[in-house]
Amino acid sequence: MLRLEDFAELAERHADDLNKPVATFDIGGREFNFNKRPHLMGVVNLSSDSWYRESVCLSAEQAIQRGLTLREQGSPLVDLGAESSVLESARADEALQQSLLLPVVEALSSRGVLVSAETYLPTVARACLEAGACALNITGPKHAPEQYELAAMHNAAVIICHVQGDNVREVNDLQLDNDPIPQMLDFFSREIDAAKSAGVTRILIDPGLGFYYRNLQDSGERVCYQMRTFLNTFRLRQLGWPVCHALPHAFEYFGEEVRCAEPFFAVLAALGKTGLIRTHEVPRTRAVLETMGAWRA
Repeated sequence: MLRLEDFAELAERHADDLNKPVATFDIGGREFNFNKRPHLMGVVNLSSDSWYRESVCLSAEQAIQRGLTLREQGSPLVDLGAESSVLESARADEALQQSLLLPVVEALSSRGVLVSAETYLPTVARACLEAGACALNITGPKHAPEQYELAAMHNAAVIICHVQGDNVREVNDLQLDNDPIPQMLDFFSREIDAAKSAGVTRILIDPGLGFYYRNLQDSGERVCYQMRTFLNTFRLRQLGWPVCHALPHAFEYFGEEVRCAEPFFAVLAALGKTGLIRTHEVPRTRAVLETMGAWRA
C-alpha cells in the first residue's frame, strides 16, 4: 500500500534531483514547458491488433477524425502507430506501415495537428517526417541513429524509448532490479549523446512501461515495477531532458473498469514529474491532472 511516508522518504533520499529543471522547447512550432505541468499526447492505433479498442481506427477517415477529436479534448500532440507492440500480434512491414500512416499524417498535419509517428523503421520515419510529422516515437535502439539524423534534418523532436532488445517487437528479458533508474540512466545517457551528436535539439525519454516482456507477466510484479518507476521518474531529470510516459492498464486489477487505469497511473506519473503523458484516455486523464492542479498547500 502506498503511503504518504513513502513519498516523503523517496523525495528526501533523492532531494538533489527533485527540482532540477529540464529542457523546454517547441514541437511543430508550439511551445512545451515541461517544468510547469505535464502535457498530454493522445493515441491513434492503426493496427487492429491493438487491444485498447477505443483507440483503434480501421480506416484513415476514422483515424483523422479521432486525431482531430483528441486535439479538441486537450491533447496538443497525437501519436500514430501502425503496429501493435503486443508480442503475439502480426508484424507490419514498411509498406504496410506507410500505407496506413501516411494518409493520416498528411491530413492531420495539414489541419494543424501536431503528429508523432511511432516506429522503429527508418524508412517509415523518413516518410512520416516528409508527410508532416513533427516528432518520432522511436521504439527500438537498433536503427535509432538513422532516425536521429532524420529528425535533425526535419527539425523534429524524438521520444527515445527504453527498450531492452533491438526493438519493441524483439525484446530481451527485462532486467528487474529493485531500483530501475540506474540502468535507465546508462541507456538514456548513451542514446541522448547519439541524438545530440546527430544534431537533435528536442529530446524526450520514455522508460517504456507499456511494452511487453515475457518475464514480466506476473501482474503483481509488473504493476509494482511500473508504480516504482513512475514515482522515481524525477530522478531522470539529472539528464536534463523531459520524460514521456505511456500509461499502462493493470487489467488484472481494474477488470471491467480498465478505462480508469490510465487516469490512476497519471497521478503517479505527475507526482514523479513526468513532462509528457501518452494516453488513450485524454478527457479522463486531463480531468485528473486538472484536479491535481487545483491543490493549494
